[in-house]
Amino acid sequence: MERQLFDADHDAFRETVRSFCDKEIVPHHDSWEEAGIVPRELWATAGRGGLLGFMMPEEYGGGGVRDFRFNAVLLEEITRARGGGVGFSLHTDIVSAYLLDYGTEEQKARWLPGFCSGETITAIAMSEPGAGSDLQGIQTTARRDGDHYVLNGQKTFISNGILADLVIVVAKTDPDAGAQGISLLVVERGMEGFERGRNLDKIGLKAQDTAELFFDNVRVPAANLLGEEGQGFVYLMQKLPQERLAIAVIAAAACEHVLDETLKYVKERTAFGRPIGSFQNSRFVIAELATEIQIARVFVDRCITELNAGTLTVAEAAMAKWWTTELQKKVVDRCLQLHGGYGFMTEYPIAKAYLDSRVQTIYGGTTEIMKEIIGRTMGI
Repeated sequence: MERQLFDADHDAFRETVRSFCDKEIVPHHDSWEEAGIVPRELWATAGRGGLLGFMMPEEYGGGGVRDFRFNAVLLEEITRARGGGVGFSLHTDIVSAYLLDYGTEEQKARWLPGFCSGETITAIAMSEPGAGSDLQGIQTTARRDGDHYVLNGQKTFISNGILADLVIVVAKTDPDAGAQGISLLVVERGMEGFERGRNLDKIGLKAQDTAELFFDNVRVPAANLLGEEGQGFVYLMQKLPQERLAIAVIAAAACEHVLDETLKYVKERTAFGRPIGSFQNSRFVIAELATEIQIARVFVDRCITELNAGTLTVAEAAMAKWWTTELQKKVVDRCLQLHGGYGFMTEYPIAKAYLDSRVQTIYGGTTEIMKEIIGRTMGI
């Protein structure tokens, strides 16, 4: 089924991104996985190529076009290149929206030029050792003291945590006010008391730096408050649908790529004197997966259209997130089975896809939380 989502500008951008991935990511990703991190130079190269700030205003070095279809192109091409360790999505799909919609003009002037150039790498710190999907359960606090907030607490599982120069930290500015007491503070590299823990050892996405962050009486200027005090939870709820849709875009693209690679494999690999794809079981598996992937693609593309129009609901984003990521796990698992013993070998892309896919149903809100959200919107 031909996609109707993109126009000529998106197609041209796709060629640019694909060329970047083939030159700058594919030849090096294995070594980055061994190192557990990508080099900062990759970000600078991406910035020079216009891949990081296309949604930002032109006066700050951006492209001046806020259209999530460009985000989708970047996500799809990095997924095609198996660049799971490249943390651009957090920067372009998540943090960008907070800075654009809640940042003051003074904050934008300070932060957006580096954001666009790749000199300033960003992250957002929500999860804590005792609070993941339940954001109201966070314990990190920020007490107002004159022209500063004094920040104390700990965050974990923070993507881009090692590389990040700018971290949006979710903290309680009024611990007794529940959700109304949560605010967003922007912590900058070098602030006294801001420390990074170890680069966490994960089963997948090995090249993606993921860290623990510690805040010990960090004095954050009040000028770094993002939006209004006490509105942080509202802001998170407003922006989480875009984050979840970005994860769904990755999931749909991963499903398509894995199936394409598996289709090539089953046509070439032989057993009992004929290609394994010619056996009825293989054909049925491929047919079932192709059908479900096509259904996922149509729904995700529609969600992108709705997001651009400002009409994507929280429930629809949750549907896209949980269903496509669970499908990704299923597709990778069934395709690995078709690879037989070779699928268990890490030098085969399907094995890495198996490991990388596992987190998809967890971060951005677990499958179970997504179903809770959908159920509540239905009055149950």
